[in-house]
This record gives sequence, C-alpha cells and structure tokens, in this order.
Amino acid sequence: MTAAERTEEIAMIRSLPADLEAAVRDLNPQQLATAYRRDGWTIRQVVHHLADSHMNAFIRMKLVITEDHPTVKPYDQDRWAETDDVGQADIRASLEILRGLHQRWSVLLERLPEETWRRTAHHPERGEISLEQFLDMYAVHGKTHVQQITGLRKAQGW
Repeated sequence: MTAAERTEEIAMIRSLPADLEAAVRDLNPQQLATAYRRDGWTIRQVVHHLADSHMNAFIRMKLVITEDHPTVKPYDQDRWAETDDVGQADIRASLEILRGLHQRWSVLLERLPEETWRRTAHHPERGEISLEQFLDMYAVHGKTHVQQITGLRKAQGW
C-alpha cells in the first residue's frame, strides 16, 4: 500500500462517524429495527456493531504498535450483536463512541512512522496481519456498513 492509499484510508476512518450519522439521520424506531438484508442485522445492530468492532480494532492496532507481534483476541460478532445493550440502547450512545474513537484513531494513524506500518500481529483465525492490513480492513468495514444502510434507505424510499 502506498502512503497516498494509507492517507485515503485514514480519511475513511476519520469520516466514518459523520457518514454513519448521515446514513441513520431521522430514522424512526421501526426503521432502525429493519434488517438491511434477509436474515441480516437490523440497522440498530449495525450501528452498535460498528462501535463494538471498531473499539476492538483500535485496541488491536495499538497492541501492534506497542508490542512485539502480539496475539489479538477474536470475538463472536454475531453473539455480540444479540446482547441486550444492542437491542435496547439508543444508537446515539454508539454514535458518540464512534465520534471520539475515530477522532483518536485517525490522529494516531496519521502520525505513524513508515516502518510502523510493517508491524504485525497474530490473529488466531486469520494468521499474521500487518498494521496496514488492519487499516485496510477497518476502513472498508465502516464504508461497507454505511452503504448497507444507505442502500436499504434507498430501496425502502426512506
């Protein structure tokens, strides 16, 4: 990945909270309870999932930056999406988490020296992953979920 590509993906990390807030703006409780695809998560679950997933990602990346080839812990995202907080908490809580998290995350990533991007971690399910691969994974992850929500809004005429 080139430095310019990294800069673009860091910008995606920085902009995700605003993009997500725009995607869910003015949705009512019934709309938030709508799955973006058959047998998929609801919009509410997607918003809370993004907070859960990106908190894990931030911690994983900080471990890669600060430790020598750490092992990062996987988690069952489907089970996390079914916990009571996901079903009951207002999405504004996760939107606030994402605003603060992504601000810190982008500041961290923008200031990394070139050699740090080659640092790696061991993921028990995925094998060796570089910091650069984590960046790519989570930049795309956020964008994909926003597109799922905006696609549903468009399909439903919301």
